[in-house]
Amino acid sequence: MDKINDWGAIAREYAEKFIDYLPTLLGALALLFIGLWIIGIIVKYIGKLFQKKDYDKTLEIFTVNATRWGLRIILFVLVITQLGVQSASLVAAIGAAGLAIGLAMQGSLSNLAGGVLLIVLKPFKVGDWIEAQGISGSVVEITLFYTKIDTFGNQRAVIPNGDLSNDNIINYSFNGTRKENLSFGISYDDDLKKAKEVLRNLVEEQENVLKDPPPQIIVSELGADSVNFSVRYFAENSKFWDLHWYMIEEGKIRLEEAGMTIPYPQRDVYLYDQTKMNGTVEKRSKKINTSNTAD
Repeated sequence: MDKINDWGAIAREYAEKFIDYLPTLLGALALLFIGLWIIGIIVKYIGKLFQKKDYDKTLEIFTVNATRWGLRIILFVLVITQLGVQSASLVAAIGAAGLAIGLAMQGSLSNLAGGVLLIVLKPFKVGDWIEAQGISGSVVEITLFYTKIDTFGNQRAVIPNGDLSNDNIINYSFNGTRKENLSFGISYDDDLKKAKEVLRNLVEEQENVLKDPPPQIIVSELGADSVNFSVRYFAENSKFWDLHWYMIEEGKIRLEEAGMTIPYPQRDVYLYDQTKMNGTVEKRSKKINTSNTAD
C-alpha cells in the first residue's frame, strides 16, 4: 500500500512539473513554427529578388540555401534557449561538435570554401569553355562542392572546387573572342611575297575574321627546312573552330595552287650488306632517300 502511495506521489509531482513547464514548451513550439514560417517568407523573397535582377543561377542557389540554413541554425539556438538550456553551454556544445565535424571533413570543407570563392569571384560561369586541372571543356554546372565540365570528346568531368580554386584557370570564353595563330611553311626557293599575298587574300575573304584588331600575316621563322609564316587573326568564340579547320585546309590548297612547295625534312639513309664470297668480304651499299613524314 505504501508503494502505491509513493508511485502516486511521484506521478502527481511530475504532473505538476509538466503543467508548470507546459507554457515554456508551448512557447518554444510556437517560436519554432512561427520562425520556420518567417524563414520561408524570407527565402521566397530572396529567390524572387534574384529572378527580377537576372543574377547568375549558381549564385542564386547558393545564397538561398545559405540563408535558409543560417536562419534555421539561429532559430534552433533560440528554441533550445527558450526551453531553458543555457546559451553558453549550447554554444560550447555546438563549437565542439563543429570542430569534430571539421576535422573529419577537411576535404569536403575545402571544396565548400572553394565553391564559395568560385561563386563570389566568378572566374567563369555556366557555358564558358575553360581549361583547368589538365582538363578543358564547357562548364555545365557549378555546385558548392564540385564543378561539372563536358569535354571536347563529350565526357563529363567532375572537378573538386578545392583543387579548382587553387589552380590556374584559363577562360577561353571570357572576352568573347579568340586569337588564332596558324603556321604555314614554304620552300626557300618559292616567292615569299607571292605566298604572303595568297595568305592575305585568304584571310580577307573570310567574313568571320574580325577586322578590328586587323589580321597579321608575317614571316615568323627562317626554319631549317622552310620559311614559316604566322597567320594571326581574331574571331568570335562561336565561329573560331569552324574557321580554324577551314583555314588550315584552304591555306594549303591555295599555296599549292599558287605554285608554292610545302617542304618537309628529308634524310639520306645508307644500308650496308656484308657477304662472304670465296673467302673475301664484299661490301655493298644502297642509298635510300626517306622523308620524315607521318605513317
